[in-house]
Amino acid sequence: MSIPVPVLLVCGVSGSGKTTIGTLLAKRLGWAYAEADAFHPAANVAKMASGRPLTDADRAPWLAAIGAFIDETTAAGRSAVVSCSALKRTYRDELRSGRSSARANLRFVFLDVPYDVVSERLRAREGHFFPADLLASQYRDLEAPAPEEHVLDVPISADMTPDATVARILASLAA
Repeated sequence: MSIPVPVLLVCGVSGSGKTTIGTLLAKRLGWAYAEADAFHPAANVAKMASGRPLTDADRAPWLAAIGAFIDETTAAGRSAVVSCSALKRTYRDELRSGRSSARANLRFVFLDVPYDVVSERLRAREGHFFPADLLASQYRDLEAPAPEEHVLDVPISADMTPDATVARILASLAA
């Protein structure tokens, strides 16, 4: 399957499935995958692990690193899937900024998952630095994408499988 965008950015709150969906999308497309958490400075990881939410200032170097990855990927003529919460419009705008034709080179896929579903996932998740207690701060910061942002909104229910989610995303992108 060929999708005319070199970078898909899978976004949503922590626990929405960004890593799972991003990995599956990349595998299905034969593209590279980059995990958002790998771009965080150690101080950010430590702060979240201690139960403190990140501020806009904390997120700035993280967003810059993800933007650099996008630039390097597209400059090399490669395609990739990258995850990033991109909770606020300003974050999404920053990731679009300076990149030629945002809709042609960078496409956002927003995993729209109800709070109770994500809360249950986080409580069951083991070995991750992000504690379930920070989820409320994620939803408090979340600014759902507006129509003019041209973000693919993917509503996800508790019974929707990752494979079904990926199939829905690929069908929507191909349409």
